[in-house]
Amino acid sequence: MPRESYQDQLESLREDVLYMSEVVLERLRMGLDALARKDERLAREVIEGDDEINRMYLDLERSCIDLFALQQPVAGDLRFIAASFKIITDLERVADLATNLGGYTLQAERDVFPEVDIQGIGRFTQEMVEDAMDAYADNDTDGCYAIDERDDELDDLCERASETVVRDLIESELDAEDTDQLMADVSRLLLTIRDLERVGDHAVNISARTLYMVANDDELIY
Repeated sequence: MPRESYQDQLESLREDVLYMSEVVLERLRMGLDALARKDERLAREVIEGDDEINRMYLDLERSCIDLFALQQPVAGDLRFIAASFKIITDLERVADLATNLGGYTLQAERDVFPEVDIQGIGRFTQEMVEDAMDAYADNDTDGCYAIDERDDELDDLCERASETVVRDLIESELDAEDTDQLMADVSRLLLTIRDLERVGDHAVNISARTLYMVANDDELIY
């Protein structure tokens, strides 16, 4: 009976991690939506909801520590708990980046450089996190490698977006009154691109930990 209870705890941990990922992804969607629509109410909802994510993270952290301390897991179970512990850390940081999007929404007074497809980059990163969590749920090692390969594409998208912002800034004709506002807008846009790129990095981290969990393979951990 104790062994059955232990296995139930492991399964509950997996379910709770997956639930946390669903909440975090919803916050990321909300942050991108708020940014697209300049929706201050939605932006504040994302920002204020970060406390819920933090509480969820701490609860799961305690669950992992209890399993380490009380059950003394070995081999595959040890890797599963350790990977889950690292994955919730990445999810919490994705939630922080979603909160940043809410903050950028509150700062934004106008659209600049509409040719930069922030929403397209955002959707790309969402899909990376979704697929990384699917790989975790299904013990899918092929999916882990696929996420790592897609990160190069994301990096290229972000680099080209940043280059577009800088090029257009150099080519723009400014007067003294516009300079301060434009520089603030440019800074916000570049920070948005950087944060979305970091979301993709966390998706790769999740895949790396999943690969280690399933196959005892640390190839993607760096």
